[in-house]
Amino acid sequence: MGITAMIPDMTIGQLETEAESRWGEIWDEDAARMLILLICPRKERKLLELHGDMVEHGQPVLTMFHRPRQEAPLLEEQGFNPRDASFQFVQVATPDLGPWMQHFISNENWLRNSVEVTSVPFTMDLPSQRPFETERVLCFRHPSLPALERYYLPFPPTSIPGKCFVSLPRRQAAELARQQAEILGVGRLEKKSKITQLEPSEMPVPSAPVVAEPIEKMDDMMNDFSANMLDGMTNEAEVNVPRQVALPPQEEPEHVFVPLPPGANPEEPEPETLTVAEPEHVEPSGSVNVPIPEPEPEPEPEMSNVEREFRELVTGLLAAGVDPKDMMDDPRWEDLTERAAAEGFETWPVFLQLAAM
Repeated sequence: MGITAMIPDMTIGQLETEAESRWGEIWDEDAARMLILLICPRKERKLLELHGDMVEHGQPVLTMFHRPRQEAPLLEEQGFNPRDASFQFVQVATPDLGPWMQHFISNENWLRNSVEVTSVPFTMDLPSQRPFETERVLCFRHPSLPALERYYLPFPPTSIPGKCFVSLPRRQAAELARQQAEILGVGRLEKKSKITQLEPSEMPVPSAPVVAEPIEKMDDMMNDFSANMLDGMTNEAEVNVPRQVALPPQEEPEHVFVPLPPGANPEEPEPETLTVAEPEHVEPSGSVNVPIPEPEPEPEPEMSNVEREFRELVTGLLAAGVDPKDMMDDPRWEDLTERAAAEGFETWPVFLQLAAM
């Protein structure tokens, strides 16, 4: 199984360039990779986003969705309605292609053909258009969708900007996490098998060199430091110990006879001791019971207009008895999701929350 992550404002080409620095030993720069196109019904796009979590693969898989806008008429001329489908470009290692497509072909009877990915004609005069060479790629599509002969883009498929979904192999990702933890000081880091040895002339010279002492000298220093600290603590303790000081001898006082007052009888019983009732327990003056005020609840963040409209739409459809999987066919759904994406509002978690209520 894999681990899928979403990286915004990225392209497949940028991720491929940064793959070595991002994923280290997980990424095999010598592995053969290929680009394919997947076409599924639009309401099943979420399944494609998380497909890597259900597939065992050996190399990272880079995917990117593209929605035809100005190019939509070029697809309609081929008898294909682009509003019915989602288009996903997938860059996958050649050995992982079979496991990646096995479920779609075996269980859902997806069809296979080849598609020419070509540049949009200059007559459309798109502002971000960049010509590129036509490329024929392998295409897999849902059986409910018609075949395409040509797919038009204003720039190469590896330069499509947007949300890039990356599926990392779970085993290799766990190994990478272990190595990262060891680098941070947790555990023991093993040496990599491939280490580049630098010539003495190529060794970088630090601006402030620090001479490392041998371990034996370091142990001696620590022993001396401990001994000196122990002696200092002992001397300080001796100074602070209270000493016995001899007191001068006291002279015994002379016994002086004091006559009793007249009428006093030494044999009379001693007067009874008066018992005084103890006062009742009184609280100390310093202890006062002060009620602790309850913390005020934090105000909830204000809801944006697009979130309020999306919640009203989903709630209204649920109240009307519409099945959650059929809500994406509502004509208002696409407009709301596009506006939400422009404002950075994630509709999918809110949809799952409302649908589960």
